[in-house]
Amino acid sequence: MEISRNPTRSVRIGTVTIGQQHPIAVQSMTATATQDVDATVAQVNALTAAGADVVRIAVDSKKDAEALAPIRAQTTANLAVDLQENYRLAEVVAPHVDKIRYNPGHLYHHERDKPWQGKVRSIADAARTHNCAIRVGVNCGSIDPAKADLYDSDDSITPMLESAWEHCELLDSLDFTRYCVSLKDSDPQKVIEVNRRFAERRPDVPLHLGVTEAGMPPDGIIKTRIAFEQLISRGIGDTIRVSLTVSNARKPEEIEAGRGILRDIAEGRVRSVVDYGLSTLNIISCPSCSRVENDAFVELAEQVKEMTRYAEEHAVTIAVMGCRVNGPGETDDADLGLWCGPNYVNLKRGEELVGAFPYDEILPRLKQELDQLLAVRTTP
Repeated sequence: MEISRNPTRSVRIGTVTIGQQHPIAVQSMTATATQDVDATVAQVNALTAAGADVVRIAVDSKKDAEALAPIRAQTTANLAVDLQENYRLAEVVAPHVDKIRYNPGHLYHHERDKPWQGKVRSIADAARTHNCAIRVGVNCGSIDPAKADLYDSDDSITPMLESAWEHCELLDSLDFTRYCVSLKDSDPQKVIEVNRRFAERRPDVPLHLGVTEAGMPPDGIIKTRIAFEQLISRGIGDTIRVSLTVSNARKPEEIEAGRGILRDIAEGRVRSVVDYGLSTLNIISCPSCSRVENDAFVELAEQVKEMTRYAEEHAVTIAVMGCRVNGPGETDDADLGLWCGPNYVNLKRGEELVGAFPYDEILPRLKQELDQLLAVRTTP
């Protein structure tokens, strides 16, 4: 599936460059104690071996920051550092990493009387001096208090956006444009909305996508997948992370999940109905998983694609979903939808259920519905 990416500028992070002209990068984060250099190096290298383009390390203290030098000496990975609550550590960590991430909402924890603009300037100066990129990381759970107080407590999205836009403007004014932004929430729908609104106003700024506190697989992967499907299909997103609750030994699964989601989106295997902006036939089908109740689903998806070739010049969306979990709701936005049960395939016209048909009878019935839809759309 050819996706038209947002015209984001290029931002280099070590040996990887993100932005419109470059593949979407996949990231992860270490879960080891940073001061345990051997364990952290082992995890960084394991994530890199799994295909991580960038690996982030958390720094909570001066001792954590000092551990970065021996870590850097033992890995060629592209390293990002999360400053957590202490912006002053930027100048300590910058010589040893490729990207610095700070959270606007955490700039108030130290030197409370100092304006945040001065703190960001010091981070940018350290990044510029040591050839680092910056990520402005805005999280729903740690919004800039000065912004949060301006809006209703039920509105978490607007203060996130205002904070992100304000920090972008400051960095731009400092002539520092080697930055990206992330806007994260634990609710996939909020992740979709906040990133979509940000990209409308600042389509030039690369976005790092993620769902916070996504949880354990497979549910954590599914929540993240839905957000990524809706955003990446619209051309939004230049680097991603799938945040999973797994043991240290299983951290590479985040990379595997991220690569798998990107591959599925590109090939039209999605769990939610996405808008690829096509003026031609759009057939989407969810990736096969343990929830599929009849293996015939995979063959059916292939048969649907083949059978509908005669309509490929028409802007029609057909969704083929493999189970009762995703099928009923996720086909609502398609013109025609199939969700597959153990013995029957449920055929939908938009949100309307047409009926349930045996697997060996569904293709002719789908063709009948498609022909009726085309006839209505082509009638003068």
